[in-house]
Amino acid sequence: MPDDALPARGSLRSRSAATVSSLTMRQISAVLPPERAWGLWASRQIIARVMDTFGPSLRNVEVEPVDIQLADGRRVVGEWVRSSASADRTPGQAIYYVHGSGFALCSPRTHRRLTGWLSRLTGLPVFCVDYRLAPKYRFPTAADDVRAGWDWLCTEGGLDPDQMVIAGDSAGGHLTVDMLLQAEVTHPAAMVLLSPLLDLTFASARAREALRDDPAIRAADAARLINLYCVGADITDARLTLDVAGGRPMPPSLIQAGGAEMLQSDARTLHADIGAAGGISELQIWPDQVHVFQALPRLAPEAIPAMRRISAFITEALQRNAIRAVG
Repeated sequence: MPDDALPARGSLRSRSAATVSSLTMRQISAVLPPERAWGLWASRQIIARVMDTFGPSLRNVEVEPVDIQLADGRRVVGEWVRSSASADRTPGQAIYYVHGSGFALCSPRTHRRLTGWLSRLTGLPVFCVDYRLAPKYRFPTAADDVRAGWDWLCTEGGLDPDQMVIAGDSAGGHLTVDMLLQAEVTHPAAMVLLSPLLDLTFASARAREALRDDPAIRAADAARLINLYCVGADITDARLTLDVAGGRPMPPSLIQAGGAEMLQSDARTLHADIGAAGGISELQIWPDQVHVFQALPRLAPEAIPAMRRISAFITEALQRNAIRAVG
């Protein structure tokens, strides 16, 4: 749906949460040095606590750990998240989820409430890959792990890419788009991105920040975190500076971002670039919402309708491909 179909303004609760975040999270992120072990540890603990406290319920959600080695020696670590509704859906359909983290903070565990909710809404099993984090593992380790997870699902996992959807948030969006730009990667039925990170230099985010502060973090602090992954690499590398407009068309895409976050600029750029490359993209900027607000329904009531739109988009994309396969 176009932006004008969204609420004109965020709810009082979500606007209040953004204000509180600007007085707490934004200030805390400024004083926790990601380059120091204690600072990174503290950041990870804070994010995990926020995701657990304000995330959706884990009721009727089952988790199956995965740790396997592919025939070519690559290792795939992650977890299947399934709701009780998963058994009612078409066998062979699934969602591949690439979590965000600034390449350094989160995991399938921190995102389990979000992936569990996604499974309940869609009735689909969700595989969330546990890619290795910076600073211990630098570029392109995370990207390679994400690719290994997709290759496993499409080969030894026995799943048809046409019956899968890829979803990701924040840095997971960057990892997702990087993988789908690679010519040898078979595309899924659709792609869903929440507050995707595109520009690792944060130039566009800084321009947006000049107009309105992001409630959660400063662009300079976010760039320091991303640098843990990119340090020593050439930022102009095609795997880091993604040429979406000049690359292969993306699968049908839904992009959501918050109107209060600096990465809405990345979402807008990605949406335009997908269109320039010949793909179909739907952009939703939800007014007054924070970064990946969909994971925090107890803070942002708008997470509920946003996730319902995501579920409907996924269902429609899979139905189109299923009908096409039969026809």
